[in-house]
Amino acid sequence: MSGPVQLVLADVDGTLVTQDKILTPRAIRAVHALRDRGIGFAITSGRPPRGMAMLIEPLALELPIAGFNGGVLVHPDWSVIDTKRLTHAQVDTVLKIIRDHGADPWIYTSHDWFVSDWDAPHVSREEWTVKFAPRVDDVSRHLDDVVKITGVSDDLKLMQKLEKDLQEALGKTASAACSQPYYVDVTNRDANKGGVVTTLETLLDIPASAMVTMGDQPNDMLMFAKSGMSIAMGQANDTVKAAATHVTLSCEDEGFAIGLERYVLGNVTA
Repeated sequence: MSGPVQLVLADVDGTLVTQDKILTPRAIRAVHALRDRGIGFAITSGRPPRGMAMLIEPLALELPIAGFNGGVLVHPDWSVIDTKRLTHAQVDTVLKIIRDHGADPWIYTSHDWFVSDWDAPHVSREEWTVKFAPRVDDVSRHLDDVVKITGVSDDLKLMQKLEKDLQEALGKTASAACSQPYYVDVTNRDANKGGVVTTLETLLDIPASAMVTMGDQPNDMLMFAKSGMSIAMGQANDTVKAAATHVTLSCEDEGFAIGLERYVLGNVTA
């Protein structure tokens, strides 16, 4: 980076929190240390904004929260800054492709999460993660106010193919990327983590070159490319690691805190 760090923008799942969704005391201390240095801290995730509510108090978050990979941007008091939606035609296309691949589609609107089957893979875990329940219904009935569609399957090779086929079908009209090996998220073309960097640049008057981004999944590479420095988590795949400026330890080994200590705060203790 050519100048001092002014902002750290972090992914949540697999980065800020562990695989068991635990925010560790060391991670909390590292974020507070950023604030003590005058460095801002913001989060972005494929989660709905309210699925990050449990992070606001322990981290004393003050900056905008980018849910749905930037599809909905809110202040910590939940006032909405911006919403980027998918069109009816895009929703129809995406649902068909997800179903044709044998994956399970979830629909997220600005306020609700819809699934077709409560017992489908990852529904109960996602409910535990975001701390609110989905509504069970035919997702095809909810085409208005769609902010994100997620295709879900535990067939990881299938998910890689689904990601590729969605990207080819949608082109530049929408964004499709894996947020976890078993999730492919589809959002408005401007609702991606690279777009979050650009939006925060304008809102906070902080150049992207003065930002550090942290993540572990392919969709995080978009914000890596925009920021002055990037840190990939140790459990990320080789492609994600190669796209980052630095690689820290895994999220299970305090990689978030150590990454900040080593590359931003400059006071490694482990």
